[in-house]
Amino acid sequence: MRFIAIIPARYASTRFPGKPLANINGKSMIQLVYEQVKKAVDDVWVATDDNRIFSTVESFGGKAVMTSSNHRSGTDRIQEAYEKINEDFDVIINVQGDEPFIQPEQIEELKNCFSNSDVQLATLVKPFRKEDGFEALFNPNSPKVVISKGNEAIYFSRSIIPYIRDVHHTEWLDKHIFYKHIGMYAYRVDILKEITQLPQSSLEKAESLEQLRWIENGYHIKVGYTDIETIGIDTPEDLEKAVDWMNRI
Repeated sequence: MRFIAIIPARYASTRFPGKPLANINGKSMIQLVYEQVKKAVDDVWVATDDNRIFSTVESFGGKAVMTSSNHRSGTDRIQEAYEKINEDFDVIINVQGDEPFIQPEQIEELKNCFSNSDVQLATLVKPFRKEDGFEALFNPNSPKVVISKGNEAIYFSRSIIPYIRDVHHTEWLDKHIFYKHIGMYAYRVDILKEITQLPQSSLEKAESLEQLRWIENGYHIKVGYTDIETIGIDTPEDLEKAVDWMNRI
């Protein structure tokens, strides 16, 4: 089975313009992401709408492809990039461009989901730890996932799901395993083309989570599990914390 990884990276960001080019101990964020992904996937590309990002990727020996600036989501950007790359693969892996600490083991877990030929889409989840506390669970920027016995995502939400009835919220992490969504996806090539042609769904608009469009239209998302914490970077303050963390380990 042939895998390709495509990293969507745009320059414009309301909370952190130019984020992919942010310096982390002498390397751009996009270079760190690229190098981590390359440890698990032979074919890696960056899909961008900005010449500065494109040039940066080429300067460190990476592969990049220019895409439209009008895409609704990273998934749509990846579909255009795949068409322009014009090579044949079985599965496309989407790794966010603001995850410089993603680990190759996590990517391998995602790849392993496709050992079953029926799998259409896959993503990763991580259990919330009790030591993270209720505030981490409550954070709407950290979507939660409920999962079927067949290890498929039933629903994603920015709210806490499930709600534990008749138990004070400070005890919820003692009563149930809650799962945090790790925003990395993999798609069979034909499925990616199909889902990018779907109109935005009501659930997607309500939660601002594109994967709900896929579920609402009857697609199945296989779930892989990881215990490795990831550090997504959404703001300059997140970057400062990430650099501090990186320098301590």
